[in-house]
Amino acid sequence: MSLLLDTSVGCLVGAAVGDALGGATETALPEQIRARFGGWVEGIVPPYHADWATARPLAPYHKGDGHITDDTLMTHALVRAYAAKRDHLDAYDVVELLVPDLIERVVYIPDLEREGVTFHRLAAAERWLVTRLHHAHADPREAGVGNIVNCGAAMYMAPVGIVNAGDPAGAYAEAVEIAGAHQHSYGREAAAVFAAAVAAAATPGASVDDVVAAALDLARDGTRAAIDAVVKEARGHDDWKAAIPALRAAVAPYDTVGEEYRSPGLGARRPSRLHAIEELPVALGMLVVAGGDYRAAVLGSVNYGRDADSTATMAGAIAGALGGAAAVPAEWSDVVATASRTDLVEPARVLAGVATEVFDRDRERFARRAERFGGLA
Repeated sequence: MSLLLDTSVGCLVGAAVGDALGGATETALPEQIRARFGGWVEGIVPPYHADWATARPLAPYHKGDGHITDDTLMTHALVRAYAAKRDHLDAYDVVELLVPDLIERVVYIPDLEREGVTFHRLAAAERWLVTRLHHAHADPREAGVGNIVNCGAAMYMAPVGIVNAGDPAGAYAEAVEIAGAHQHSYGREAAAVFAAAVAAAATPGASVDDVVAAALDLARDGTRAAIDAVVKEARGHDDWKAAIPALRAAVAPYDTVGEEYRSPGLGARRPSRLHAIEELPVALGMLVVAGGDYRAAVLGSVNYGRDADSTATMAGAIAGALGGAAAVPAEWSDVVATASRTDLVEPARVLAGVATEVFDRDRERFARRAERFGGLA
């Protein structure tokens, strides 16, 4: 297995496993998670509600039991968009490639336990893509404006980091372009920074410090401030259990949702240059606490609760890119693949092939530019 393929598999399988583990604890607070499961969650567990089909606020989703959620469904849809174009993506490709995939392609939806189009699984902030681009025919570069500001675009940007492996700035720029069709404000910014973090992690020999440095170098406004605050706090911890309340306190000034996650206030998820989504800073913080270890970074994110599936998706993607396929525990990935009836490796294999082709195209493009610029010089 080539290093690129190994990195891609580690990243995408790592993201999917984090998603599946975090789905069981999503929206719950840490103390509620421990009460429900009799202690810390340390692997694949049943749904938070035994009566998941009717319980509120999660019905009708069968989260837990190793089922991937919309985070992974969207990630795989983005991979298919790359596979169709075989080149960098932009906002117009979201209209022409991603949106048709979401509304036309039939896939198995694990937490609905049936086949359907991905659109049927999306939350309101993600359905915005279809509303604005397919129905309202909005300018793709501006379509994200007006959406709920959340992590919905960030959660599926890992493929952008793999396509731009070793080039965090390139990943940031491409993700900003793609995410503009879906999100705005700090939701769009987080998508770009997450892609950059994955690209940094996909650099041979990269460390956690390299990932954090790339994120801080590229992030802007409240997103940068939140990452900086959480990472500084994380450096004082080496146990994810003890780090949970400390990381929450560090990110709280930048989070708009508030302490009662299921009952956000009037200011929640509104655009601002001063605020940030919670999931990415916490994922990076858990990565620091874990020293890059996949298991610890993901379990810390899962037990943190709140938007646990997306936080664990991001932590899992970055830790998986750093450590490769072997970093993701097989006892988790095997169960998730079987329970979700999804090949977790094939999208990563496809993406690695696309990344190679894109790099070859980039090299040719730069050679042409170098020749032309040389004539000017």
